[in-house]
Amino acid sequence: MNKKIKVSQVVLNLILIVGCTVAILPFMWIVSTSLRTPAESFKMPPSFLPTSFKISNYAVVFTTFPFLRFIFNSILVAVATVALSLAVSATAAFSFARLHFRGKNTIFMIFMAGLMVPASATMISVFIIQSKLGTVGTLWALILPAMISPVHIFLMRQFMMTIPKSYEESAEIDGCNRFRIFLHVILPMCKPVMILAGLQVFIGSWNNFIGPLIYLRSWDSMTLPIGLYALRGYMGTGNVSEILAGITVSLVAPVLLFVFGQKHLVEGIALTGVKS
Repeated sequence: MNKKIKVSQVVLNLILIVGCTVAILPFMWIVSTSLRTPAESFKMPPSFLPTSFKISNYAVVFTTFPFLRFIFNSILVAVATVALSLAVSATAAFSFARLHFRGKNTIFMIFMAGLMVPASATMISVFIIQSKLGTVGTLWALILPAMISPVHIFLMRQFMMTIPKSYEESAEIDGCNRFRIFLHVILPMCKPVMILAGLQVFIGSWNNFIGPLIYLRSWDSMTLPIGLYALRGYMGTGNVSEILAGITVSLVAPVLLFVFGQKHLVEGIALTGVKS
């Protein structure tokens, strides 16, 4: 029996190693190509590792365009979006999961109906609202529409419904009001699902291309996806090594987030929707 278990574990580990290798090869190719010349990238037969490391590709990325400004704008928008989205999603989820008021389920179902409406269907109306508010041309045009996320409100509501009522009742006996119960009892217990939601919101904001393309007007307010597109050059004649150098830079923040947040990410996915 032990031999069979060991053999199955070895086979499983081998399968996982092969899967991880296949998944990571494209990223390794991006980094490798960003360090070589364009001619070396298209030679036949291709070589996986660069024969000469051309670090100057990264220097060109930061000198041709205000790339540091693009990175700063992307970080600013992503962090602000995560903070505001988590605040809105957590308070709305607490209302739907722990409070009792007339028409709660009906309001929740109507709110969840927003999941069936694609973003492209509301693009014109959102732009009109943004123009009325005077946010077009500013980073607020990217932050405000992303504040409300029906998906994350649903996930947090499902998670909060798994928390036993005894915690809330004990806090009420100690004299806590609803706000303090939410802030000091419920919210700390929702750390896994909040990290999950935060990572998803951050990645969505970091990769947002259509929003900056529509709302932003100056290079000083542009974000990283527009900067990467600009590296393509006119009619796509940009240097492929320099483009992949920019892509490599843009991958640093998401990779670091997933490396340090993977434990909470898996835990949030596993626990969300499981009722006690």
